[in-house]
Amino acid sequence: MVKKLFNTTEPLAGKRILLGVCGSIAAYKSPEIVRSLRLLGCEVRVVMTRSAAQFVTPITLQALSGEAVRGELFAATEEAAMDHIRLARWPDAVLVAPLSANTLAHFANGLANDLLTTLILATHAPLFLAPAMNSSMWAHPATRSNYERMRDYGATFLGPDSGTLACGDEGLGRMLDPDRIVAELRLALAEKTLRGKRVVITAGPTWEALDPARGFSNRSSGRQGFALAQACAETGADVHLITGPTQEQTPPGVFREDVTSADDMLTACLRALNPPVELFIANAAVADHRPATHNSHKLHKTALADTLALTLNPDIVRRVHDDPCRPRLIVAFAAETQDHYASAKAKAKRKGADIMVVNDISTIKSGMGSEQNAGSILQGESIIQIPICSKIDMARHIVHYLVTTLSSSCDEKPNE
Repeated sequence: MVKKLFNTTEPLAGKRILLGVCGSIAAYKSPEIVRSLRLLGCEVRVVMTRSAAQFVTPITLQALSGEAVRGELFAATEEAAMDHIRLARWPDAVLVAPLSANTLAHFANGLANDLLTTLILATHAPLFLAPAMNSSMWAHPATRSNYERMRDYGATFLGPDSGTLACGDEGLGRMLDPDRIVAELRLALAEKTLRGKRVVITAGPTWEALDPARGFSNRSSGRQGFALAQACAETGADVHLITGPTQEQTPPGVFREDVTSADDMLTACLRALNPPVELFIANAAVADHRPATHNSHKLHKTALADTLALTLNPDIVRRVHDDPCRPRLIVAFAAETQDHYASAKAKAKRKGADIMVVNDISTIKSGMGSEQNAGSILQGESIIQIPICSKIDMARHIVHYLVTTLSSSCDEKPNE
């Protein structure tokens, strides 16, 4: 039975985010945060301190958010209806980015002398703070005390980061990049359907060395595996990502382990199975073969043909299936160009996979090296088709299916 799976949910879609902007040179990044949140389907309202307007104009933030920017506590048209209280009750989350040392001190000491500080005292929404200040200011005992107090109050700090500061100094105090702030916000606000579950994911290619300069690999970018790691982390899973050589950035909330060869990946996978793993997702494009011998010195090109002998690499999925600590659910991927379903079913039986995800790599529009993907989820006689979409949407489709599968297996009663 073939079904089509179309709907997936961006975790931030429909969320109401109140963005506070303080007086810092990093305020020039705030419009990009608003833009990114809006593109993800968020409603965004902005509150600025007076000093913030020295760095970024309210009209810019208004144009991007589609909402009037608030700044004054005593604005007659709004305060006649106690609008600052209604505004404090509106958001699903409050994000202050950038957060200055001065405003942090106000927050920590319960001072409420402007609209933003009043909102912080009045709101019950989760609070996210992205500091931006000179490294000496961040390291000052007063700032450290204010930081600890706000953490005790339940605030989540996003950063700061290290790097070159506006004054030219190097150190800790940079505001996180807007993309990272949005990613951290998504991670915190997504529905936690896999909370507490351990998930091991393999990603990327492997590199099988022939000599110090040459070897066997493939064109896998690792994007789909990293997207799966992100999607699992969003659902609250404890994610262990084992990846071959790739340029992909580690998603927030994911533990990453870098390996090189198929043997390295197998060792890492078996080691990761204890403590027990709920899900094992084998997305890596593991090389089928490796050179029979590794040469410590670079071979001359005329010697390559005479010395090139291959041996099979271990089947990682099969070895994980046969391990005494076998995960509850094993998911494998099959990159195919023809006879997709028949080939994938045979591969599932051979490897011991519970679920197969089949990718058609005969087109350059999706699959390896592409920004997009498409495929089908095979479990028994059931086939769920996923139309072409971004790799993160593909990952969320798959993870949603796996959550449903795990929940169904938990509800099943044992045979009497």
